[in-house]
Amino acid sequence: MSTNTPQGSVPPGWYDDPSGAPGSRWWDGTAWTGLTAPPVAAGAQPEAPWAQDRPLLGEGTSVSTVFIWAIVLLPVLALPLSFLYTPSVHVETVRPGGIRTLDPASIYTPAYFVSVGSSLALYGLTVVLAFFDRRELLRRGMVRPFHWAWAFLYTPVYVIGRSVIVHRVAPRRGLWPMWIYIGVVVIVLVLGIVRSTALFHSLSS
Repeated sequence: MSTNTPQGSVPPGWYDDPSGAPGSRWWDGTAWTGLTAPPVAAGAQPEAPWAQDRPLLGEGTSVSTVFIWAIVLLPVLALPLSFLYTPSVHVETVRPGGIRTLDPASIYTPAYFVSVGSSLALYGLTVVLAFFDRRELLRRGMVRPFHWAWAFLYTPVYVIGRSVIVHRVAPRRGLWPMWIYIGVVVIVLVLGIVRSTALFHSLSS
C-alpha cells in the first residue's frame, strides 16, 4: 500500500505516504489525511494520531486561512469606525455670571450609539471568524487546534494561542498572524492615543 490509495474496507492506520515521500501518512478509513509521521525503525509503527500530543502537519499543508487574516486586519477597520463619533460636551451656565457646568447627556448622540454598535458587531464578527478558522484547521488535518471560544474572552488571546499551537505542529510556520496582529494593534493604539489627546485638548479649551 505504498503509492496507491487503499481500496475496500482498509482499516484506519499509518501507511507509506502515497506521494512517495519518506515516512507515513494517516489513512482514516475513507481518505488520506494531512497527518504525517517521520520514518521509524523497521517493523515499528508510529502511534495513532489520538495517542500523540499533536502530530506534525506535512510541509504541503497550509496553516494560513482567510479567517485568521480577517481577524488580524479587523483593528484596521475599527480605526475609521472610531472617527464616526467625536465627543461634543454641552456647557451650561447655572445663572448669569455663575458656575458653568457640563451636561453629561450631551455625549449620547446618534453617532455615539452607532460607534458602540459597530464595536459590538466587530466583536461578534471576530468570534464567528475564529469558529470558521478552527473548523478549517480541523479539515486540513490538525489535531486539537486552539479553541475558537477563547475569542469571547479577548481577541489577542485567540490570535496568540492559535499561532503558538500551529507553530508546534508546523515548525518554522504559523507565527506571522501573531506578529502582524501585534504590529497592527500597536499602530492603532498609537493613533488612538494621538486622537484622544487632541480631543482632550479640544474639550478642555
